[in-house]
Amino acid sequence: MLAVLLHQGLAFRGHDESEQSSNRGNFIELLKWLATNSEEVNKYVLKNAPGNCKLTSHQIQNQIIQCCAVHTRNQIIEQVGDDHYAILADESSDVSHKEQLALCLRFVDKVGRLSEHFLGVVHVSDTTALSLKEAIQTLLANHGFTITQIRGQGCDGASNMRGEIKGLKTLIMKESPSAYYIHCFAHQLQLVLVAVAKGNDDCVWFFDRVSLLLNIIGVSCKRHDMLRDARLHNIMKLLECGELQTGSGLNQEMGLPRPADTRWGSHYKTVLNIIAMYPTIRDVIITLGQDASQRSDWPKIHTIVGVFESFDFIFNAHLMLVILGYTSDLSDCLQRRDQDILSAMAMVRLAKDRIQELRSNGWDAFLQRVTLFCNKHSIQVPTMEDNYVPYGRSTRFVRPQTNDDHFRREVFLGVIDQISQELENRFDEINMELLSCMSALNPANSFAAFDAHKVRKLAEFYPEDFSSADLIHLELQLGNYIGDMRKDENFQQGLGNLVDLSVKLVQTGRHIVDNFVYLLLKLVLILPVATTNVERAFSAMSLVKNKLRNKMGGSLLDDCLVTYIERDIFSKVNEDDIIDTFMVMQKCRPET
Repeated sequence: MLAVLLHQGLAFRGHDESEQSSNRGNFIELLKWLATNSEEVNKYVLKNAPGNCKLTSHQIQNQIIQCCAVHTRNQIIEQVGDDHYAILADESSDVSHKEQLALCLRFVDKVGRLSEHFLGVVHVSDTTALSLKEAIQTLLANHGFTITQIRGQGCDGASNMRGEIKGLKTLIMKESPSAYYIHCFAHQLQLVLVAVAKGNDDCVWFFDRVSLLLNIIGVSCKRHDMLRDARLHNIMKLLECGELQTGSGLNQEMGLPRPADTRWGSHYKTVLNIIAMYPTIRDVIITLGQDASQRSDWPKIHTIVGVFESFDFIFNAHLMLVILGYTSDLSDCLQRRDQDILSAMAMVRLAKDRIQELRSNGWDAFLQRVTLFCNKHSIQVPTMEDNYVPYGRSTRFVRPQTNDDHFRREVFLGVIDQISQELENRFDEINMELLSCMSALNPANSFAAFDAHKVRKLAEFYPEDFSSADLIHLELQLGNYIGDMRKDENFQQGLGNLVDLSVKLVQTGRHIVDNFVYLLLKLVLILPVATTNVERAFSAMSLVKNKLRNKMGGSLLDDCLVTYIERDIFSKVNEDDIIDTFMVMQKCRPET
């Protein structure tokens, strides 16, 4: 029962567990249900259990939770061993407004697979770099780790994390000079989109109008129902005309989710749904604009109807769909758990290339797509040679220009150029010498990028791991390594990234023969790409420590989180081991 509740992140106890209560809490209610459905179980639980073995005491339950967490963490600690690892850290406040620091470890396991696992969460009184460093050091020490084992650190780029003088990054590197800091790629991508959205007048205008639209549609459940009913009516009409097909997964219900400023992937979904549901949304807001009972909102509704039917809005919606679509795919890939930094760098370069291709050759196809959409929905398309007249804005603040100047040069090319510039500025880390040397280990295309000089230079970034004698040995090892790799059929196919290479080296036993190359490979792999696992820990914390359990804290919160987040590992823990640890704990209890 305890394992089931821990797996689901559910509370054990109820507000009233007395015999008269109709709901005595999850644990007791589950026991009651089992006892009702199994005579064998009923013999040993609740009233039929010995007085000292009912397991309904909160102290006993907390001790069992602690035992479960200990064995879950022990499996993670055993996987890391004495090897190097990277840390991913972030802080956030919980439901009771306590600042919590979450810590994940990134390492290469015994089979060569890249792994990220949640280690724990700890309350911090403030978020200065020194306090965060002390909290991390204590958390690591409690589980047998040292800061000197760290070979990479990742966080969201907050100033107290990455500060060059007094930041957490610097404090950790003082004790472990090879703990190289990587600013979360997914967070950098978000900063690119925020900078563009705030730096272009048309983007600001567009998202402001989207916000107004969402306020009108989302102000009441009645209007949400109108949108759903209108969409259903349109789908039925299209099905009757044969313009839509039926099938599993087709014609799903859609809505207008409100985007979050810190999650720009949500903006993509909002814009996508606006375009996909355009006729439905237009029908709803026109209906609202004619409904006398909605007279108090008519000024806003009539304004948004005009905006919604303007070429400016449609043009910006399609541009944002393309831009956010490119970056949404990149964001999803960057957040993969097994993503290595070389693959992440390659995807960033691919995104840059796609953006540049759109700039060079994408205008005609883009304008044609916008024009077809406008013609389909009876929206007037301006002549590109005519003078530009902004919709709903004074011409006083717009310089005289043609529609072509505005839509193509100022908006289309302007946004793309700004995106390209921001990508260069935000991802300037990938031009570091350290990261450029990593490409020499790439196994793609029969190790075409291999460069012994770069590999040796990469090893020099880790003086704690490679002595002068080791560097000489590495040079000698590299010649045999690349020769064998290019001849061995095991390494000729299916190796697309560093993770694949690492796993294959372990499978074939080459990690022992080419031990220095494998050590370098592990050091490269553990460099963090994104801090999404830490953010997932905070999402889990909002489920485990909710409004009804807002007093939970300390070791109990930490233990519940590790068994919930690492449920795959927890499910493999032997129940007998948990019982043995619990019995030892009971023997060690001081006499009262």
